[in-house]
Amino acid sequence: MSISVAARAAVARPAVSDLRLLPAAVAAWTGAAVAVAAPASAATVAIAIALWIAALSAVVLHLPGAWRGIVAITLAGGALVTSSVAAHATERSPELLREAAHAGRMVEFVVEVTGRAADGRIPVAVRTARVGGTAADLSTPVLVFGDRGDDVIREARIGERLRLSGTLSATEPGDDVSFLLFLRGHAVAAGAPPPLLAAADRVRADFRDAASGLPGDGAELLPGLAIGDTSSVGASLDDAMKVSSLSHLTAVSGANCAIVVGLALALGAAIGLPRLGRVAVAAVTLAGFVVLVTPEPSVLRAAVMAAVALLALAAGRPARGLPLLCVAVVVLLALDPWLARSYGFALSVLATAGLLLLARPIAEVIARVLPRGLALVLAVPIAAQLACQPVLLLLTPSLPLYGVVANLLAEPAAAPVTVLGLAACVVAPVFPPLATVLAAIAWVPASWIAAVAAFFAGLPGARAAWPTGAVGVALVIALTMAALGAALRGVPPPLRRIARAATAIALVGYLATLAGTRLVDSVTRPSDWQFAMCDVGQGDATVIRSQGMVALDDTGRDPKLLKACLDELGVSRIDLLVLTHYDLDHIGGVSAVYGKVARALIGPPSDAGDTRIANELRANGAEVDQVSRGAAGALGELRWDVLWPPSRGVEPGNPASVTLRLTPAGDCVQGCLSGILLGDLGELSQARLLGSTALEPVDVVKVAHHGSADQSARLYERLRATVGLIGVGADNDYGHPTSALLGILAAVGTRAERTDLDGLILIAPGAADGELRLWTQKGSTADAGSGG
Repeated sequence: MSISVAARAAVARPAVSDLRLLPAAVAAWTGAAVAVAAPASAATVAIAIALWIAALSAVVLHLPGAWRGIVAITLAGGALVTSSVAAHATERSPELLREAAHAGRMVEFVVEVTGRAADGRIPVAVRTARVGGTAADLSTPVLVFGDRGDDVIREARIGERLRLSGTLSATEPGDDVSFLLFLRGHAVAAGAPPPLLAAADRVRADFRDAASGLPGDGAELLPGLAIGDTSSVGASLDDAMKVSSLSHLTAVSGANCAIVVGLALALGAAIGLPRLGRVAVAAVTLAGFVVLVTPEPSVLRAAVMAAVALLALAAGRPARGLPLLCVAVVVLLALDPWLARSYGFALSVLATAGLLLLARPIAEVIARVLPRGLALVLAVPIAAQLACQPVLLLLTPSLPLYGVVANLLAEPAAAPVTVLGLAACVVAPVFPPLATVLAAIAWVPASWIAAVAAFFAGLPGARAAWPTGAVGVALVIALTMAALGAALRGVPPPLRRIARAATAIALVGYLATLAGTRLVDSVTRPSDWQFAMCDVGQGDATVIRSQGMVALDDTGRDPKLLKACLDELGVSRIDLLVLTHYDLDHIGGVSAVYGKVARALIGPPSDAGDTRIANELRANGAEVDQVSRGAAGALGELRWDVLWPPSRGVEPGNPASVTLRLTPAGDCVQGCLSGILLGDLGELSQARLLGSTALEPVDVVKVAHHGSADQSARLYERLRATVGLIGVGADNDYGHPTSALLGILAAVGTRAERTDLDGLILIAPGAADGELRLWTQKGSTADAGSGG
């Protein structure tokens, strides 16, 4: 979601909306979304030809002049994107790679990096591929999953070429990448980026260096606000930005492009350039800016709109916002039809459309009771929020109660950060001290935005629950239309009265439902829970409680998210901490429990960084033991046993995940729940565990590796757990949990509970022996049946 300066200016003056190109944009989007979902080449070509024939026929039909053009352009828009899908189908999914993915064969690649690396994942375009003795030159988008510790992957630059090998998994046809590549071994650098991309990377690196010494959340946010580089933003700050509806500020788009183009035009005018000269300077500056911030969907949308506006300026023609937006949509979908299924692209387009169509009418309504200037300021975030909310619901099924207010407070600080950040980028390669000063000044408004996000994200009810899926989207659209019908002028009085009544009834019903839900939660939330899984995003943090003693298995990625969960559970002391292995999504939050841990169990370290964590735990008062199979102890009325790893014969990392079994002991045999926590064990390690240990059915299993496909069905059949806990982040790029894992759990009668859908999960003993009760933050209390 993006708010451009140009669109905001349009709110303050009357403008005639030109809807003639809107059908073409809608047809192009619809055609692209349908065609990419089933890009069967022959059928797609036939549809494209039929649409072209229909478009040409519309030109020669004796329709009224205006309608003839609209029908022809609409059909041409659909034909254009369908033709593009047909043209790209073969190169996106070549037979060589499809067969290799189906057979699970190893493939050797030379790839070109197309985006920034994150957590060991990196988007690339395959340039050459070799399977056995067969090689081919390709241009296929692939997402690589590698080792987070692989320096080549972590430090790869956009445009750089890498040599790597691995196995492939085909994605759904409508996905923005054609295959997932699971790296085997390490990547090897195979070629430097082109000079322009290398220069842009150096500028970004110099800017990060200039901002690196600054403190707090403002320093994390500064590169994102200035140039869209969110690599420094931690999980808690990222979550706060999303909860407070401010994450669009780190998605470089209309506002940033408008500032860049406006400054370039002003500079051209200041030095006396003629109109064409000013346009040329602005166009070159815009192109450089797109390369610098990388061509994300929102950037492309804004850049194409700006480029078309510059062409109109060069020709001396007026450029209105909605036609510019429609042209940008058609052009971009023709170039890349798979953008039709991009959330970022959809939010960018909808936010801009909302500003162009709704901001001025909403401002007029608000101006009835508030000064016009304030009404204009309020209308901008309201219009953008209303337009984007249906899509936002698909990402997060909740409503941001304070989103508009947060945007009102944060938006004024965005422009200074952009201007100062860009100035720092320009001078950083030439005079680093000045860049450091400019970054320090920009840090002040960036810190303000971060503080606003944290404040509103921390307020009670920051995200109000809303129905999920198509029903939730339909309801929010209906409520939005009713509210607009009740408020805007020009609506017939009978319809306005109906809209007002419907809006009032819907709001009262929604508030009553919220209040009732919270009352039910407070009554039904079990106080005698024994297992809890924290919602810490893509990571694990499982809490076990018995007789007042507490164990924590892994800490997730972010200390703030872990601390929030422990506070909600009332946990202030941890008797037993288990760090299964040293991946960031399992140990990144460990600093949240420094000084609170009595004893810690750790697996074999692989480097000095792993050893440092153990030393820091000791320095904060914990007794730290590196454990292997056979270690045992007590937690209240539960006995814990380390089942894995063995003392030798296993490499550090996922295969050596510390696996803990908890079984009732003493007087609690009939009143306590049993469980097993599998860390990130893969299928091979699970099979070895199964062959080396006598396993009995359990009540709870912490599913291995966030529900990846690398699982042993025999292990889960042996465990026959009542509930399987899956720590997983919403919309993660790994595809976790996989359908294969969910099928394994369903086959053995294990109920899958996952933090991305359920939030915090609590499990308590049931009313009868062998039963348990399940409570989820986003669901309800349920009887989960008999345990093992």
